[in-house]
Amino acid sequence: MAETATLASLLERWSQGDAAALNALVPHLYGEMHAIAKRQLRHERHLTIQPTALVHEVYLRLSGLSHLKLNDRTHFLSIAARIARQALVDEARQRAAQKRDGGQPVTLSDTNLAGSAQTFDTLEVDELLQELERMDAPAADVVTLRVFGGLSIEETADALAVSVATVNRRWAAGKAWLTFQLAPR
Repeated sequence: MAETATLASLLERWSQGDAAALNALVPHLYGEMHAIAKRQLRHERHLTIQPTALVHEVYLRLSGLSHLKLNDRTHFLSIAARIARQALVDEARQRAAQKRDGGQPVTLSDTNLAGSAQTFDTLEVDELLQELERMDAPAADVVTLRVFGGLSIEETADALAVSVATVNRRWAAGKAWLTFQLAPR
């Protein structure tokens, strides 16, 4: 209970522009942030970023934000997951720009999407998520949190302040659309 009150207080202080609150907040959530990064990178063979470096990149990007209203631990972790997605996309773009010899593709893998450890092109997934956002933003939010954040259905429901049934519907729709788009032609 005291941990929850501490987190709430730190989140509130950071939301009001107290940069030192983020420095105090991250140690409380570092383990969870590292676990999310580790899940995201588990099957990555072509990205050079390590989970610890990804967490540090997320921290640096978070520290550049100010007056971000966060409700609770899950909301913070969902924002961190979105920032991690952008960091991975940036890493993929950087690697793609450096390729001169048509080397290995940069990939994103997620067992939640294909039901196996199949790999997908990170940049393609990002472009598809942007397209899904234009068509169905709530489904895109769910897919982003599940795929890039590694959040469970329940954690996603908490982060988005919707019911588990709503997340299940949006996840089914977004996952089906994305899987169809990624299917070999």
